[in-house]
Amino acid sequence: MPRPLIAQIDRAALSHNLDVVQQLTRGARTWAVIKADAYGHGIRAAMQGFAHADGLALIEIENAIRLRDLGWKKPILLLEGCYSSLDWHAAAEHRLSCVIHCDEQLSEFEATPLSRKLDVYLKLNTGMNRLGFRIDRARDVATRLTMHAGTGDITLMTHFARADERDGHLEALKLFNDSTQGLPFARSLANSAACFDFGRVSSDATVSNDSVRPGIMLYGATPFTHATKSATSLKLKPAMTLSTEVIGVQSLKSGDAVGYGGSYVATKNERVAVIAAGYADGYPRHAATGTPILVGGQRTRLVGRVSMDKITVDITDIPLARAGTPVELWGTQLPVDEVANAAGTIGYELLTAVTARVPRRVV
Repeated sequence: MPRPLIAQIDRAALSHNLDVVQQLTRGARTWAVIKADAYGHGIRAAMQGFAHADGLALIEIENAIRLRDLGWKKPILLLEGCYSSLDWHAAAEHRLSCVIHCDEQLSEFEATPLSRKLDVYLKLNTGMNRLGFRIDRARDVATRLTMHAGTGDITLMTHFARADERDGHLEALKLFNDSTQGLPFARSLANSAACFDFGRVSSDATVSNDSVRPGIMLYGATPFTHATKSATSLKLKPAMTLSTEVIGVQSLKSGDAVGYGGSYVATKNERVAVIAAGYADGYPRHAATGTPILVGGQRTRLVGRVSMDKITVDITDIPLARAGTPVELWGTQLPVDEVANAAGTIGYELLTAVTARVPRRVV
């Protein structure tokens, strides 16, 4: 019998969340971002759940090619572009659109003879200071791309560094608008958080926000750092439910310690359940005592350190819990963002960290 830990992936939830994006963004073209194996959900399931997206965007060229092999006919965007001349040839062969974000990449694109023109996304730095040309170079680089025979359609793009904060993207948006005004190219600006403020992102008549690039919201987690905007309040549905079972129970007396280092010590007679999940499965090792978990549908808390394959939880007030009782680590009943907040991280990390040894069951 296999270990009871499983990640259930809900394609209907993926599709629902994409519908939310498309309602928010008033018909803009939508790139569904599926990097990092679709945030841990699997690219095949994501391809099916996002069937009505205008295109799929990711980083890994090998997965872009796999999408073609799986039958995806619509556009695919490489969000970091190409890393070598071989990649440029593969992009042409498989009809991939490519981000260009630096001089070295631009020069290699110009120097590589290709079998077809490539649509390119010119990435501009509006304050993230990660990837992208300086914003004051937008016109010069765009002109250079226009003059290159291998260039198809050009789209100007940026990535907002602070869109998850209230009005955090507005300064970067103004910088982008001012620096690209009059350039006759499509734009791609909004990430998940900015999709929720699409009215302001797209309101300036000089900025046609032709495509959006939602990521985390497609998987049912919030893109915001402030607690007032939970995934539920944003009408998003969790697409992954990580569930397992109790595999053992221990009865403790006051003073008994639990787990490595004895970091949790019982203060009274207590019961703890041993759960089949640990950091080798992607459950965060740094999750502390008190991190929420559901046992038999009842909320309780993690106690002691997370081990490689097991965690321990307090079931003192869940008298019917025993070996075989179902457990939800996060999902439809317990939001991943709540678990992440308790563990001092973000939902993105928990979803993408679920390891390959955890089976995915797609429904």
